[in-house]
Amino acid sequence: MSKIAFLFPGQGAQTVGMGRQLAESLSSVRAIYDRAAGVLGYDLAKLCFEGPAEKLDSTVCSQPALFVTSLAALEWLRQESPEVVLSCEAAAGLSLGEYTAMVFAGVMEFEDGLTLVQRRGAAMQQAADATPSGMVSILGLERVQVEDLCEKARGGDILEIANLLCPGNIVVSGSNAACERVAEMAQPMGAMKAVPLAVAGAFHTRIMRPADEQLAEALADVKMRKPRIPVVSNVDARPHDDREEIRQLLIKQVLEPVRWEDSMRYLLAE
Repeated sequence: MSKIAFLFPGQGAQTVGMGRQLAESLSSVRAIYDRAAGVLGYDLAKLCFEGPAEKLDSTVCSQPALFVTSLAALEWLRQESPEVVLSCEAAAGLSLGEYTAMVFAGVMEFEDGLTLVQRRGAAMQQAADATPSGMVSILGLERVQVEDLCEKARGGDILEIANLLCPGNIVVSGSNAACERVAEMAQPMGAMKAVPLAVAGAFHTRIMRPADEQLAEALADVKMRKPRIPVVSNVDARPHDDREEIRQLLIKQVLEPVRWEDSMRYLLAE
């Protein structure tokens, strides 16, 4: 018999208009956006429903917006098909989405999770502003080939694997100069394509060290509980029960590669 796991998206999945139909169809969904406004201090629903896209796409706004809209979609599903939600046996989230998964699994309260996500987005934006950097998606190469590509394109700058998404789809992060070099060198070294991503900086690398430090301070104040269902960590592609271990993994997450392919393989094996 098949099992159900919920997967929550990361930054980049946002789009103007997201959540509008859900909020218009159910008052309990709208209430989630209202609660979010009280935490954030601005009208998140208006930003999600109407934009502008430039503001919604910013790291500071997109992370809270996706966190809240994902939980709004979950509330809609809970009302429309409660048996599906009750049947869920595990969860995972890509980068930011891991926080959404933690709230769904009962590890932290909605307000605490949203406050963390707001601080995380601001800290990551500050770290990105301090070091001009970016991310490039490399299509058609295996991990060892991407590691070799990074070694050749690094040129003394920071350039590291950031997201191991699936076979043949690996994202690298680094300084702007290194990202330009890796994008130019990828196809001559056998890649199908190299696509620079529209993000603020080199997420999931040591360039995010200042964000890691701020996140550690924020997480220290949050009360956590044992997850009621397994949540697969981005860092090691395994679930964890210990609250302090979860806290430390969330801190490490902004510096470490997202092991999404391994996470999906773990869930499929279970």
